[in-house]
Amino acid sequence: ADLLAGFCTAVTGAAGRGFFHQRLGRHWRLSPGGVDLVRRALVLVADHELNPSTFAARVAASTGAPLAASALAGCATLTGPLHGEASARALAYLRDAMARGPEAALASLAARGEQVPAVDHALYPAGDPRAAALLRWMKPGPDLRRAIRAAEAASGEAANVDMALAALTAHLALPDEAPFLIFASGRMAGWIAHAIEQRLSGRLIRPRANYVGG
Repeated sequence: ADLLAGFCTAVTGAAGRGFFHQRLGRHWRLSPGGVDLVRRALVLVADHELNPSTFAARVAASTGAPLAASALAGCATLTGPLHGEASARALAYLRDAMARGPEAALASLAARGEQVPAVDHALYPAGDPRAAALLRWMKPGPDLRRAIRAAEAASGEAANVDMALAALTAHLALPDEAPFLIFASGRMAGWIAHAIEQRLSGRLIRPRANYVGG
């Protein structure tokens, strides 16, 4: 609990009392409805099997590292562009699509040689249920809804949770860093739980490597 509270203080820049979603809500001056959406998002992203950041947290914990160090290993891994930055790219697309229209935004992506961000998920060929749930609760406005649908149509894939977090950020007029902060804040609880479980097992995670050079 102290570790979570300390992380929340670092995120919001101020000490305080209350649950994580309440403190984020005060920090971002959200309405009760907005606070509830943040709460739901935090729950949805709290855990997701052995993704890279969670695996990093478990590896650190397996060495006997403190919980804070294990959580830091997870958070550091999340900063990688192939893991935690997908929502930032999705947010840039959504804001461009709402300002200039989805067609222009998609054309700009294509001109830069970039793929449509935050669609598809290897674990969910039928669509990411976390994204579907958050978007359903959110009830995005017509411009935002049109931008998401255009991304799905252009890619032939359904929006994933990174797109949903970006949409939540646009819907609530949150700052650019909000998707990462919500993801990291929710996942922090998962990293700590995984780290505790790994430490209780008493087993060191030590993968082997095979030399394949010439």
